[in-house]
Amino acid sequence: MNQNQTPLLDAIISNAKRPHASFYTPGHKQGKGISSKLVNYFGKSIFTADLTELTELDCLFAPEGVIQQAQQLAADAFGASQTWFLVNGSTSGIEAAILATCCDRDKIILPRNVHSSVISGLILSGAIPIFINPEYDTNLNTAHSITVESLSKALRQHPDAKAVMMVYPTYYGVCGDIKTIAGLTHKYNIPLIVDEAHGSHFAFHPQLPIDALSAGADLTVQSIHKTLGAITQASMLHVQGEKININRLNKSLQLTQSTSPSYLLLASLDAARHQIAIHGQELLTQTLQLSQKARNKINQIPGLSTLNHSLTPSLPHSLTPPTSSLDNTRLTAIVSELGITGFEAEEILDDKFNVTPEFASLKTVTFIISLGNTESDIELLVKAFETLALDFRNKTLALEFRKPLLEIKKRSLWNTPESNILHLSPRQAFFSSTETLPIHKAINRISAETVCPYPPGIPLLIPGEKISSTVVEHLLNVKAMGGFISNCADTSLCTLKVVMGNC
Repeated sequence: MNQNQTPLLDAIISNAKRPHASFYTPGHKQGKGISSKLVNYFGKSIFTADLTELTELDCLFAPEGVIQQAQQLAADAFGASQTWFLVNGSTSGIEAAILATCCDRDKIILPRNVHSSVISGLILSGAIPIFINPEYDTNLNTAHSITVESLSKALRQHPDAKAVMMVYPTYYGVCGDIKTIAGLTHKYNIPLIVDEAHGSHFAFHPQLPIDALSAGADLTVQSIHKTLGAITQASMLHVQGEKININRLNKSLQLTQSTSPSYLLLASLDAARHQIAIHGQELLTQTLQLSQKARNKINQIPGLSTLNHSLTPSLPHSLTPPTSSLDNTRLTAIVSELGITGFEAEEILDDKFNVTPEFASLKTVTFIISLGNTESDIELLVKAFETLALDFRNKTLALEFRKPLLEIKKRSLWNTPESNILHLSPRQAFFSSTETLPIHKAINRISAETVCPYPPGIPLLIPGEKISSTVVEHLLNVKAMGGFISNCADTSLCTLKVVMGNC
């Protein structure tokens, strides 16, 4: 197809410029009724394009015109047989994928380090998760991908599973052996669903890991806004092959997406596809060069290193090349040798040096380097780390921070006797009668809510799991060190919501 086209964007611009009296939503009438504070900052033109489902602009849920054309162009560019635009983020796509493949009480095999949107999909569908522990780096306390061996064991134990899901890449940019995993999944004649939220750029440069569709995935969800040039919340869902029921997927998307889709988001998807299809290799070459420059310079700073295979000796053998790879546009700096936590480093970098990372963990700080970053960004990042290292190289971490780091160091949170044992399905627990208890009194009770540090939004507790002392300890440590806890009712972690009458 001619990837120079932007049919949806062109139609929106044409309608934004057309003189007419507007008697349809939104109420601001192409910016005429918008707050002057918004106009002063954003300008008028963006509001003239904030349109609704006019005849010329097609309908997202039954596209026959410019949305259909834009989605076909995206499918061609990303290598899918069919593509859907998502305006409710990848969350809506993940939820729809589970609804489209699993009914109530159906089993789905998936890693324990899934995004919180997956738990929402389990609650909505009633599906039963068969969790696989991800490979765990005990040096950095980071979870990576599932292995072929762990999936093979799960499939043998649960041959009635309806789907397999994997995270590819992880938040740290680690990519598992997706090609072999896809082949193994297909031997059981079930689909492989991929949370590829952070991998939408993979298909457009040979030095990046293989993209999920090329590796054999049946359905993949990508956050185009995370690594490409779309507006926040704009994502895509891609399908290939015959293992996904398209009619059911369409119905599922109608459940999880807004009936008032933003045409600004849709236009940004059309434009982002055009940009990466036409200029992708050039833009990503520049991005990879900037990332490598930052990595090289940071690795030369005493007390600092970056995540890569040679610097993670505890990374399991099954996750070393060629069965896995790293997305080199993702930069994770290891700061623990300076005697500080990643949370502290994140706060200092942001407040003192105006360098804002994507997220932090106990020992690391992670940065997304994309086609929007510049040479000056990298220079600022490196300079900030040089100063940070100089300031903290000879200092030791306060005892109250160091002690929990040492206690957790060699322990995977998902490799305890209670891990991955669901006493109730996520849906049953979510809709059960509940009570709220002080957090330490909630230990050994069944969680009625999802609790996760965010970002990256990987739940440490999900509805239906027993609350262990290990997880409580870790959550409190994360909170004490400056991490942010989300999804639960009490984000201060003074209390947790548990299922009534289950002790």
